[in-house]
Amino acid sequence: MNIRMKNKFYAYIQNLQDQICKGLEAVEGQAKFREDLWERPEGGGGRTRVIENGQVFEKGGVNISAVHGKLPEAMQKMFNVGEADFFACGLSLVLHPKNPMVPTVHANWRYFEMYDDNGNVIQQWFGGGQDLTPYYLFEEDAIHFHQTCKTACDKHNQEFYPKYKKQCDTYFWNAHRNEARGIGGLFFDYCKATDAMTMDNWFNFVSEVGNSFLEAYVPIVEKRKNLPYTAENRTWQEIRRGRYVEFNLVHDKGTLFGLKTNGRIESILMSLPPHVQWVYDHHAEKGSEEEKLVNVLENPRDWL
Repeated sequence: MNIRMKNKFYAYIQNLQDQICKGLEAVEGQAKFREDLWERPEGGGGRTRVIENGQVFEKGGVNISAVHGKLPEAMQKMFNVGEADFFACGLSLVLHPKNPMVPTVHANWRYFEMYDDNGNVIQQWFGGGQDLTPYYLFEEDAIHFHQTCKTACDKHNQEFYPKYKKQCDTYFWNAHRNEARGIGGLFFDYCKATDAMTMDNWFNFVSEVGNSFLEAYVPIVEKRKNLPYTAENRTWQEIRRGRYVEFNLVHDKGTLFGLKTNGRIESILMSLPPHVQWVYDHHAEKGSEEEKLVNVLENPRDWL
């Protein structure tokens, strides 16, 4: 079971990265992903793929990594354990489209193992999710994204969607702004074996969600990528992207974890958009489309 699960999941995310990049390049039509292979001095490495300055995607990354070795001190504290060996692998993606009518999207699926002195697995779990951050609210897009998430969840447990939707709303919350980062999706973590769910069951669930990603996002991109937009729309997009950056640098566990564990900085910060604004004391105009979005971010909704 030990070796099997980590190899199985790593093979899965390698394949998923290929599929997702292919699907996104088809929508993009112009730019291609460039690939960077890197190694981590302490053990392991990854395959970073970044797309920039396309006609649809201004910047995006679809990255995989598999790292192992001694558990860094920051993680020992986090998990409340002493010295131990670990293995972690995952796929992480963020896409920032050019057109403000197309939402930004983020997704991540990961697996973690910890070992005793004899190399036996003493802890193992899955985590992940996918969430949408629009700049202009098209309710049918929000419904489509959430429905795709729910369909994937329901195949495994009817209670997963409401539970992980709520966890997503709670996690992607910019506490210092008192608003959500976006309109949510799914977020799950520390998915361990129980009487109801074996690790194989969890693998099947997580891979189901991973496989649903293109279906959740691509139809929205196709629908919105050619909509007209103004310089004002673009300014609003850049102001909202500032909130995205704030979340990633202030609250996001993955970013903080990467920075504390000597992760590869280019891969960690690839989630940051290229053009961002911070306007002093900015407020959306009363009754505007911009205000409509802010109202939903301040009061997360049930989309289904």
